[in-house]
Amino acid sequence: MKSEAPPRTTTLKRFLRKRAIYYILPNVCFNFIIAYASFQELGYTHFFAGPQSLARLTLPMAVFLPVILTMDIINRVIVASKQELIEVVIDHNLNKNRFITKLCLLHGIITGLLVLAVLLLAQQSLTVNHKLDPTLMALLDAVLAGVLSILFTYLPIYRLKKHFYKPISRVQIEADIH
Repeated sequence: MKSEAPPRTTTLKRFLRKRAIYYILPNVCFNFIIAYASFQELGYTHFFAGPQSLARLTLPMAVFLPVILTMDIINRVIVASKQELIEVVIDHNLNKNRFITKLCLLHGIITGLLVLAVLLLAQQSLTVNHKLDPTLMALLDAVLAGVLSILFTYLPIYRLKKHFYKPISRVQIEADIH
């Protein structure tokens, strides 16, 4: 009779690096394509004016991308921890749903407000009738998506680390006894 091999564990750092790659590639590509296609219809865009303004595409992304990424990465780390696929264990007393909800709302609101402030500041620094280059704005949207993807892969785990503890192996327990 074959005994089942223990699951292969990996470091948290490697796990997060792999997830960051999975997040950044589609977010950058899709946000560039969507923004580029939207902005090319009019030939130019403004910060807030018009049907395809920069704010209309960027602000929802700036709010919802951090929320979705925060929720996903925390859930994935918790599941991987329970399945012993990563080297850390999460405190059993953690109220997972409350922690995720609080962090998602915090990340979404703060990021949305920061992006709104940057857009307002940029609009105030340029003339009212300034037309923005659609290709450049699509690239900026894609870069923002990439930065948010990286930031919100690691930032939620920074907050979750307060609830980590390393499991003690049998070898350590036996060494402590003797």
